[in-house]
Amino acid sequence: MSVPRSSVPRRLPYVVCAVLVLLLAGCGTDGTAGSPGGSGTHTRSAGAPGVPGPPGAGGASAAPPSTGPAAAPPRPSPAPPREIPGLGPRTRAAIPAGARQAFVVTGESADSNRSTAVLYTRDGPAADWRAAMAPWPAHNALNGWTSDHWEGDLRSPVGVYTLTAAGGRLDPPATAFPYDLSPDFRVAGEGFHGEPLEGSFDYVVAIDYNRLPGTSPLDHTRPLGTERGGGIWIHVDHGGPTQGCVSIAEDRMKELLGLLDPSGDPVVVMGDAASLSA
Repeated sequence: MSVPRSSVPRRLPYVVCAVLVLLLAGCGTDGTAGSPGGSGTHTRSAGAPGVPGPPGAGGASAAPPSTGPAAAPPRPSPAPPREIPGLGPRTRAAIPAGARQAFVVTGESADSNRSTAVLYTRDGPAADWRAAMAPWPAHNALNGWTSDHWEGDLRSPVGVYTLTAAGGRLDPPATAFPYDLSPDFRVAGEGFHGEPLEGSFDYVVAIDYNRLPGTSPLDHTRPLGTERGGGIWIHVDHGGPTQGCVSIAEDRMKELLGLLDPSGDPVVVMGDAASLSA
């Protein structure tokens, strides 16, 4: 038997709508309405209030990309050792690498017989040079300086020479240097200005120009020949120019002997200022 159309209930649209609402409500996950433990409302990712967090699982903030450890700043180059004032590259290169003492005698000019002397020391080949004493006045040869010394030219030889022996007529002060005590260190007569020479060799340090290093200052061996001169010493000043030596006051001479140390491989650096600056 057919049912009259007017008797069929007209509730189907309401049922369809309810089903659609349930389906839509069941799509929420991960903290949205309909998920286990959800509150039924949407939540925001961790971050500033009102600002969505960066994309990522569970809404957690994504870590910034790793760039590795920061590069260390370049290290500055080590400063070169402090050099002896007034010496040029050629003169510095002539100083032996192992020398830790340098007695520098600087003449006022190529033709002057007046100089200034300073002892410089250092702790090792790569260490700074430093003055071990204040500058001392000194004399050199009557006619000044030369890079080509010959017997009788009355000039002091320019150069860098080792110091390996000392001696004198008087007992030495406290010194580590080999010292030849002998009455043969005597001298008489007058200097170029009429000053007495007596006592000039009471203390001497031999300069190893045209001589055998390590022997007594009185040794007359001349490896370059007698015509190239010799007997060039540091000795007690007599108040005037010398024939080729360097002279300083007696008190300064004793002080120098006390400071010189053979283990420091001492040298003398001597010449006029212009020559030493080369």
